[in-house]
Amino acid sequence: WPWAGVTCKAPKMSIVRYVRLRVPAGNARPGPAIGQALGPLGINMAEFCKQFNDRTQETYEKETPLSVQLAAMSDRTFTFSVKTPPTSYLLKKASGIEKGPEKTSLENPIGTVTPEAIYEIAKIKQQDDLMWHLPLESLSRSIIGTARSMGLKVKESEEA
Repeated sequence: WPWAGVTCKAPKMSIVRYVRLRVPAGNARPGPAIGQALGPLGINMAEFCKQFNDRTQETYEKETPLSVQLAAMSDRTFTFSVKTPPTSYLLKKASGIEKGPEKTSLENPIGTVTPEAIYEIAKIKQQDDLMWHLPLESLSRSIIGTARSMGLKVKESEEA
């Protein structure tokens, strides 16, 4: 065996923990919200904020909430992936409402969403890592369910 007795001198790097964060696009600041998650892992918060802001400020509108999955390594380095905005945020933006109702009701919807908006949201959500293989119709049905649970009505036609 040609490799017998040879040891690898490369530093061993292992993932310590995964952390999930919700951070506004292009506006991450090293503050208490990020500090409480990254501080115990020894990750440089300013470096994370700089990399996150550089990656998101061109792609997303400022202050859009984004989900981030960060992998903290044993040598205090990190990698992270940015996911699309939450479906509820996209629906609120499409329907023009500020926040959902205290009590949802299909008889008294607080707003309406068009099928075209549902389709556009489905195309956005399909860009996520784990949703690329799902058909747009399935994603659209899921988004319609989220809209109903938020008290939004989906317009069936222009007369509705």
